[in-house]
Amino acid sequence: MSSYRLLAPCLFGLESVLKQEIKDLGYEVLEVEDGRVIFEGDALAISRSNIWLRTAERVMIEVDRFEAKTFEELFEKIQAIAWETYIPLDGKFWVSKASSIKSELFSSKDIQSIVKKAMVKRLGQFYKETWFEESGASYPVRIFIKKDMVSVCLDTSLEALHKRGYRIMTSKAPLSETLAAALILLSVWNKDRAFVDPFCGSGTLVIEAAMIGANLAPGLNRSFAAEGWKNLVPKDLWMAAVDEANKKFDPNASLNIQGFDIDGDILKVARENAVNAGVEGFIHFQERDVKDLTHKRRYGVIVTNPPYGERLSNTSEVEALYKVMGQSFTSLEDWSYYILTSFEGFEKHFGQKAQKKRKLYNGMLKTNLYQYLGKRPPKIERADG
Repeated sequence: MSSYRLLAPCLFGLESVLKQEIKDLGYEVLEVEDGRVIFEGDALAISRSNIWLRTAERVMIEVDRFEAKTFEELFEKIQAIAWETYIPLDGKFWVSKASSIKSELFSSKDIQSIVKKAMVKRLGQFYKETWFEESGASYPVRIFIKKDMVSVCLDTSLEALHKRGYRIMTSKAPLSETLAAALILLSVWNKDRAFVDPFCGSGTLVIEAAMIGANLAPGLNRSFAAEGWKNLVPKDLWMAAVDEANKKFDPNASLNIQGFDIDGDILKVARENAVNAGVEGFIHFQERDVKDLTHKRRYGVIVTNPPYGERLSNTSEVEALYKVMGQSFTSLEDWSYYILTSFEGFEKHFGQKAQKKRKLYNGMLKTNLYQYLGKRPPKIERADG
């Protein structure tokens, strides 16, 4: 079975989380760069990584990497790639994205056009055709140029991996599914501990927590471009990966996960999303103000994405909200809490300085993940923790 150099992009700041996910799947990490992790894997790795990775944005085959400073050089080196080993005669191929940072070649449209022309010339010579019907499987190409180094990739995912398929509707400012999963994986939470999001909105954080706790693969119920690549990833490998994911899912997992919000209408959306994700039985949703936050268990974990200020009419409102949060959260004995916000004065109004702070991006917005670590639950209190 052929081995590939696989590239998985992620949100900036999540490289270490994605690296650990890839290692947990059993694959060797080759390089870690800003916003991406490169690893080695075979055809089965393509299907397994698409199905299992929670924090990757997509999975790509890096077919070549080279330096190019002119369009002539780019054309020649793209044409030199053995595209016929990847794309069959009826394959539908196009450059879905081209990006350039600090490079001589910077026009995305021109890069896309040149790459497509070079691919057509190479495949035309090999298949002895002057025109391609492109009626078969999709083979999207993505080009990344940084400091004149060109990375040429085949996108095995097509639709971004954060599009799990369960979010029919969302709240006004939802977290992406990949960032939500990362926040949980960065926390101390495990399935034996209580989990609460007091600002759950459309439910992304609690749904991702339930999927992690029940070992439900995030890509199990969706499709990927490479499923149509019979020449590269045989159908039986996809079936094997799906079968593995089904066997690892624990439908009887005992989880204590609550999603609270003051908006009853958005909670209806959250419940529907949970049903779509297949985890409705693991989550308790309730209309509740953060000032009324209580819990019977000790050693639980809060992971939340509260309003930052952009969604409130003035700064004083968000300051008052964070003060109430500080009073409510600290009343939970021995709990740990992880709060994502872009509000610079958060710690002052929350009333506590975080033990750890991690810079992350929520979309294009710079945020901080404030981490407050409670006591570890004693091993003898497993049922309580």
